[in-house]
Amino acid sequence: MKNNRKTLTVIFTLVLVILAACGNPTDELSTKSNNDSSGNDSTQNRDEDSSNADRTENSLEDADDTKSKKEEYLKILNDMEEADRYSNVGTTMLELEEQEAERNKKWDVELNQIYGVLKEQLGTEQMDKLREEQRNWVKHRDEIAKESSLKYKGGSMESLEYVATQAILTRERCYELIAKYMK
Repeated sequence: MKNNRKTLTVIFTLVLVILAACGNPTDELSTKSNNDSSGNDSTQNRDEDSSNADRTENSLEDADDTKSKKEEYLKILNDMEEADRYSNVGTTMLELEEQEAERNKKWDVELNQIYGVLKEQLGTEQMDKLREEQRNWVKHRDEIAKESSLKYKGGSMESLEYVATQAILTRERCYELIAKYMK
């Protein structure tokens, strides 16, 4: 099982490196020069997401064997939060909604990674309980997001609030699963 995971990790990393190498180098230069500007373009977001994925994979591969998975993933989550904190903020509702949707997607991917590690670490009975807990959590997350967005019902903020709440709750769930289950 570990060999399969290592093989998949290496393949995933290679695919990300190849995809990053296929990018237009002038986009990278323009992104670097625009880092200090108040705007944020989708090219920069894609570049950051690619580097975050590379960073996540490299952090796991290069980690000292004495570190626990829990410590590794906490570092990854903290780095993701730091990146979120210092990312440029969109100036239009569309940009803000796209950014929140991307942030939600990024945290959801990490949540699935954590869940995958827990599948390897937990026994059958504990994993069955976690699976049921996770199903209930997804329903709860969506209900809370809907409830939160209703205060803007019919307005341009409604969908932004929904996806932003989902992202926040997904981030919190990542930390919760690590604290409660990961070794």
